[in-house]
Amino acid sequence: MGYSLGFDVGTTGTKALLIDEVGQIVARALVEYPLSTPRPNWAEQDPRQWWAATVEAIRMVLSNAGVSGEEVEGIGLSGQMHGSVFLDEADEVIRPAILWCDQRTAAQCEWITETVGEADIVKETCNPVLTGFTAPKIIWLRQEEPDNYARLRKVLLPKDYIRLRLTGEYASEVSDASGTSLFNVPQRRWSELILNRIDLPLELLPKVYESPEVTGTITPQAAELTGLKAGTPVVGGGGDQAAGAVGNGIVATGVVSSTVGTSGVVFAYLDEPLMDEELRTHTFCHAVPGKWHVMGVMLSAGGSFRWLRDTLCADEQAVAVSTGRDPYEYMTAAARTVPPGSEGLLFLPYLTGERTPYPNPNATGVFFGLTLRHTKAHIIRAVMEGVAFGLRDSLEIIKQMGADMTEVRASGGGARSQLWRQIQADITGQPHCTINVDEGPAFGVALLAGVGVGTYNTVAEACQATIRVVDEVAPDARCQQLYEGYYELYQHLYGQLEGSFDVRQQLIEQSLS
Repeated sequence: MGYSLGFDVGTTGTKALLIDEVGQIVARALVEYPLSTPRPNWAEQDPRQWWAATVEAIRMVLSNAGVSGEEVEGIGLSGQMHGSVFLDEADEVIRPAILWCDQRTAAQCEWITETVGEADIVKETCNPVLTGFTAPKIIWLRQEEPDNYARLRKVLLPKDYIRLRLTGEYASEVSDASGTSLFNVPQRRWSELILNRIDLPLELLPKVYESPEVTGTITPQAAELTGLKAGTPVVGGGGDQAAGAVGNGIVATGVVSSTVGTSGVVFAYLDEPLMDEELRTHTFCHAVPGKWHVMGVMLSAGGSFRWLRDTLCADEQAVAVSTGRDPYEYMTAAARTVPPGSEGLLFLPYLTGERTPYPNPNATGVFFGLTLRHTKAHIIRAVMEGVAFGLRDSLEIIKQMGADMTEVRASGGGARSQLWRQIQADITGQPHCTINVDEGPAFGVALLAGVGVGTYNTVAEACQATIRVVDEVAPDARCQQLYEGYYELYQHLYGQLEGSFDVRQQLIEQSLS
């Protein structure tokens, strides 16, 4: 029996997943690494840590499965989107990668938009230029670190740096390239118009493939390090959101995913590259050849819950260590003791700025309505509800665009909590389903690898053969009605605070100058 191997180079760690020919999960491994925030609103990682984690995860997953590298027929790669890996002529990392959640490039976004022209940016990329995207990071390097820019020979996305180390090839694929502000999304190729106007050479960028296409094979050097077989095909894979959508079966109209990972993403399949008129959502190429998707992205969904765990929930973590359970179980158990609406406590989950529906790098997290009545349990539930309100923002926009929505599939860490699924269903008014697998991007790219090596004929066939709905949570009518009022207040708060977010950022910059 042959196997497919999928990787997800995430923000907190690299995950490896081994599946067999019928989509059964044989083994998994996760190796974590740190996130660096050297200044407010900055986020960086050393790509070499990703590579070390990938090598370790491969060896772990093969060992855990009792499978040799000879039995792995194909490999797929996924990873955090938009991050910039800057390489010199020897393929050495020039400086730490600037990540998707880094917000330092507001001035560069404005410069690119003015230099190219907003209408042409939107026509070419189907999106505005945002601080999280890749192009402004390159311009920031050119403007702020000219010595490093002078050494620059290649810019790769996170998963594509791992591809380089595995195969020796400079390659990417359409879904991840869509989030660079350098890619013609309707035509599925690099935008020469944008590159020419902002004076970036095409040679900086890798060749682009469709997601199931083979992009290279494992080199003898990588084989020796990892235990894989030299010559094993590596397919294009996908950015984490498109790959996760494949792993959730979002490969046909009407089926939508709502994912709570570090970020929160609402994702819908498109046959054509539709756009929100106000550009609040993102329209990118899908990992399904010749198709597109629209997604709304909130930057700190599960990231908000993790922040809460690390900042205020030491007791829950200590009990979890002693019992061998997940600290989130104790946190959600506490949240269950609090009524819907958290007795008037609301949380705005903008801990790293926001993207949908407010592309504002200066937005910050806010607890509103805090009183002596409120306990840590209220705070926990308010964070869960705040994330669900943010996801509803995206769902509402996608509905307004006219995208079909017959089924919402919950995924990511938030989907593991029955309470959080119920909160999401109550706040959005949409039943939330779960499926038989919850492995996200790593599973999706393992399926793409199966397509690339001929195990499946198409991406849709791979999903139909391996994915099925197993549970559904319906909205509670009473809770849904209660949350309507809270959702209106949640939306109102951003407008009231928008100017204050900007003043706060100015004060921080003054203190650092």
